[in-house]
Amino acid sequence: MSLQKINTRTIVLILMILAATAMRFVSYKFPLMSNFTPVGAIALFGGAYFTDKRKAYLVPLLALFVSDIFINYLYTSKWVLMYSASIYMYICFAIMVLIGTFIKKVNIVNVTLASFVGVLVHWLIMDMPWLYGNLYPHTLAGYGASLVAAIPFEKNMILGDILFGAILFGGFELAKSKYTVLQTKRQLAL
Repeated sequence: MSLQKINTRTIVLILMILAATAMRFVSYKFPLMSNFTPVGAIALFGGAYFTDKRKAYLVPLLALFVSDIFINYLYTSKWVLMYSASIYMYICFAIMVLIGTFIKKVNIVNVTLASFVGVLVHWLIMDMPWLYGNLYPHTLAGYGASLVAAIPFEKNMILGDILFGAILFGGFELAKSKYTVLQTKRQLAL
């Protein structure tokens, strides 16, 4: 595969991720849309399409990190790089990238299933009460209460992942069918 082909594909993937990342700022203005964001879809997309797995992790996580800085500023009027549970959130999204690497055949079933698994991982990790002070007791009952309270947010997350996943995956598959420069060497050989 030529350097030009690698760069074109990589540039298109990065631009699609950046465009989707910009959509995070829409949900900020509308509390009803809390967690209705493209971040899970971006992680799955990066994992599925970057042939260089370092880029698969670096690009989505860096896009998330940079957008988090601005979103944190919008909420707090302070420049906050990380907060107490940030590392767990980035671990969740790194796991979502890993889940995306298992998508070998892009179709509605595989992308939707990967979205559900990614949201499940996020839900089980991010709603551990011992990550967030004393809002819930640091017990299994507190964990259960936290999980139940998070259902509306996780529902929005799965809806966001499915919508933005359809746009990202569907858009790139359509682009690949029209522009062979976006296909991998292996895909061209088939």
